Amino acid sequence: MLKIENLSKSYAKGKVKAVDNVSFEVKPGEIYGFLGPNGAGKTTTIKMIVGLLKQDSGQVWINGYNTLQDPIGAKSKIGFVPDNPKIYDKLKGIEYLNFMADVYKVSKEDRKQRIQYYLNLFSLESAANDLINSYSHGMKQKITLTGSLIHDPDIFILDEPMVGLDPKSAYNIKEVMKDMCQRGKSVFFSTHVLEVAEKICDRISIINKGQLIAQGTMEELKAKAGREESLEKIFLEVTES
Repeated sequence: MLKIENLSKSYAKGKVKAVDNVSFEVKPGEIYGFLGPNGAGKTTTIKMIVGLLKQDSGQVWINGYNTLQDPIGAKSKIGFVPDNPKIYDKLKGIEYLNFMADVYKVSKEDRKQRIQYYLNLFSLESAANDLINSYSHGMKQKITLTGSLIHDPDIFILDEPMVGLDPKSAYNIKEVMKDMCQRGKSVFFSTHVLEVAEKICDRISIINKGQLIAQGTMEELKAKAGREESLEKIFLEVTES
């Protein structure tokens, strides 16, 4: 579903290696967690995956589409929620959702059903006809989530998806992730909330200083640690060492 091979990105004319030869694969039906300290290279990696940054070297495939050779085909298969969403404040919520549906060529029947479902799920029905600039941070996060799901993407990519969400909405988005994977789709997300990653992820990667330093299921990570540990303790040990 998502394959990354030898991905690298540098800044400051090559002096700062933000991402260094990173490779991993997210399989169909899998929730994959991408963890790391601040500045480790998580967001840079995600931006290269979704086409917001061009890699210096390496390849990314999304459902068989190479992001350099067929960027439109690759982007049509993903739903993306960044860590700090930038949306059109002067649009009403419903206008924004219809705009997103137009971009992804979603039929009138499908968009009506999905918009209604997600507005209800995220308790946004009463705000759908309000301007987005009147929304709270959490409401903006929820309308962005809805817009990214409007075309029922094959892979859902999120950078810190729980930030700003109330407990009910955070629970609901986790249920959406699980439902997508039960239907053979995939979820790839970064988070600092290690308890969430430990509970819902099928596999996890930990990146530090641009390099992958650990990768596997929780059982595999515990086996490498040599003892039963929480993800939090494993994370602290591998990133400090």
